[in-house]
Amino acid sequence: MSEYIGHDQTGATVGIVKKEYFTFADSAAPLILESGASLGPVTLTYETCGTLNPTRSNAILILHALTGDAHMAGYYKACDPKPGWWDIMVGPGKAIDTDKYFVICSNILGSCMGSTGPSSVNPETDRPFGTDFPMITVGDMVRAQKALMDHLGIKKLLSVIGGSVGGMQVLEWAVRYPDMVASAIPLASTCRHSALAIAFNEVARQSIMTDPNWNMGDYYGKKKPDMGLAIARMIGHITYLSDESMRTKFGRRLQNRSALKFEFGAEFQVESYLQYQGNKFIERFDANSFLYITKAADYFDLAREHGNGSLVKAFSKACARFLVVSYTSDWLYPTYQSKEMVKAMKKNSLDVSFCEIDAQWGHDAFLLPDERLDNLITGFLRSVTP
Repeated sequence: MSEYIGHDQTGATVGIVKKEYFTFADSAAPLILESGASLGPVTLTYETCGTLNPTRSNAILILHALTGDAHMAGYYKACDPKPGWWDIMVGPGKAIDTDKYFVICSNILGSCMGSTGPSSVNPETDRPFGTDFPMITVGDMVRAQKALMDHLGIKKLLSVIGGSVGGMQVLEWAVRYPDMVASAIPLASTCRHSALAIAFNEVARQSIMTDPNWNMGDYYGKKKPDMGLAIARMIGHITYLSDESMRTKFGRRLQNRSALKFEFGAEFQVESYLQYQGNKFIERFDANSFLYITKAADYFDLAREHGNGSLVKAFSKACARFLVVSYTSDWLYPTYQSKEMVKAMKKNSLDVSFCEIDAQWGHDAFLLPDERLDNLITGFLRSVTP
């Protein structure tokens, strides 16, 4: 869920990449959402790396986490200080090898990173949607991505890969469009949020909605609910880390001093770090998009939506090969949730591999350099490649 930017380990890079746009649906033929509301036109921002082979059989779809974007690897300009968010994983000779695969990443519906969302202009009012934007689901996000695949002429995906909320989309793809998905890799993900995860999201949403500048979502062109959004990010960021990683990074060390000052400022390093994360977040993300996407993640329940409450029945619709990865220190989506999906997959005789990686960095571990994850994904993709 975080916006961690990785560093290239191999020196190889996809180089300069281009932000692209795909628009579909309109008022005459809108996208009908799972809520019953309609939306159109709909624009998705996307990025591609590598070359689609003549048989169009080497396409891999990357699905980003909650506040991510389509910029997965490489640079938009040579002077960019940082590459895309998964540059450590996507590129020539890397685990998701762009010399072999045609890799696509699209910004999700409801986001503010180029795709249609609450900050987009409502064609009926010529003003930003705000909270007039309809509620969306993970299923809606995936159906929009399917329209993009149709536009690109891709009828079969070699693999669908994503972590966290991206992992939810992976599972949705595998169940909703089984004939299109040859393999699937959900990382640090879940089939549904626990009460704990929903609770953290609700506290984060309330921090935004109680900010006086939120103004029921109508703040565009005015003062933004920056304080509420910064606090929401601080709350979320705590869930992405672990007790061990915070102890290693910060402990109880003071910030730039050797003695307590007995004040309410950021005296501890961990306080300063969280404030920095919150302040950095408000520069790039929209508060309303945060509300909508976290709600969509809370709504997600694969068993309810595809199996009448049975996860086994839901996975009976899938036929992909799966690689499921969890992390020992991930307390947001603990390993027992990954084991639950693996058990349901196996009851349907699906080809599934599972690995729990011992890592101290918490939920965000899938975004950090890790040779074990590189090897797992490299080997798995090799095994599913014709």
